Amino acid sequence: MSPDRATISAYLTILSGSAGRLVISLVYFLIVANTLTLGEFGLFATASSTGLILSRLLAFGFVSPVYRVATVKPRLLGAYLAGFFGLAVLSVPLILLVAALAYRLLFEDRLALLPFALIIVSEVFGWRVVELVSIVNNGLRRFRQAAILVILGSSLRTLAAIAFYFFGHASLATWAWAYLGTTMLSAVIALAFFLPRLRLRFVRALYPRRMADAVFAGAAEIVFYVQAELDKLLMLALAGERIAGLYAIAMRVIDLTAMPVRSFNQMLVQKIMQERGLGGGARRRALVEAAIAAISVGGLVAVILLLLPFPGMLGRNVSEAAYLFLPMLLVPAFRNLVEYHAELLYARERTGSRIALLCAVTALKAGLLSWVMTRFGSGDDWAPWLNLVFGAVYLLSASVTYRLLGRR
Repeated sequence: MSPDRATISAYLTILSGSAGRLVISLVYFLIVANTLTLGEFGLFATASSTGLILSRLLAFGFVSPVYRVATVKPRLLGAYLAGFFGLAVLSVPLILLVAALAYRLLFEDRLALLPFALIIVSEVFGWRVVELVSIVNNGLRRFRQAAILVILGSSLRTLAAIAFYFFGHASLATWAWAYLGTTMLSAVIALAFFLPRLRLRFVRALYPRRMADAVFAGAAEIVFYVQAELDKLLMLALAGERIAGLYAIAMRVIDLTAMPVRSFNQMLVQKIMQERGLGGGARRRALVEAAIAAISVGGLVAVILLLLPFPGMLGRNVSEAAYLFLPMLLVPAFRNLVEYHAELLYARERTGSRIALLCAVTALKAGLLSWVMTRFGSGDDWAPWLNLVFGAVYLLSASVTYRLLGRR
């Protein structure tokens, strides 16, 4: 990354959106996590994770070509967006089929069908559309608009959480309706006011050439989010709703530490796409990884220090989960670095290699986490072992990623 003024300004603009979203998302998270019971929050978190994975099936992954075109050939953006919307409609039956299968395997005996369906629709057709518009704006280097959209979407979700808290009927079924209304309103606002004015035109000849890239990129996204969210689903399956709720709270706090890292990843991906390469040798790469690790762990340490004198400051349910933070201290670093590696491979268009690596990472994480929870899941001894689980996943990811990037 070149430390020129334009790059720094763009990064700070993106970071301001992430910082605003961080504060607003923290308020939202605290309200929902402490208003629902631990079991209900565990179910909401795992259903939301399922919806996040399913949202990557929308338009068969055609978001990737849209982003590349917005970054390098913006004059074609109208044609590519028309293709995205057409493919989105065609992908709905596949999304419904996979959602039904996920419900049957994981949620049928735990969560009613209606709230599950509402959460899935919220993620797939609400937040994914907001993400699309934000991605387009970032690709066009309209970072301010993207930042405002991110903050606005998070603010609406937080307002819904506040209304949910004061409404008094704090059930997961009620929250699912509020969540749906917020996400769909955010999507409408994004399309109406933040999508650049374009003439949508369907150019059939463009799409067959890009479908392979879309499908591979979409598959990579699905595998990435499967490996990122699999632990929550396994916790629900192996340990039940309450432990899944505690774990979901801990991982949500950890996920908040990733926001400044994701801003950096976004700038780096654009730089590599535009310059067709990754500058710097092994020393620079090591420094970047060390900085990501330090920021990630530092964020969790700040939360731990905050809770020492004020253990109840973040609410009853978060306080119950707080005992997991210190034993899982290294998890944020390993988790964010694996995400960083995936972004490097995406930027270099090593899509097939990215999919293969993420499949290996997913299998390793699933195997190790299942072993830990089967052996130590009856008590609280499982938490420190997660450092080793995520550490092993990181070592596999780093060794394969840098070997691939070193090839010419």
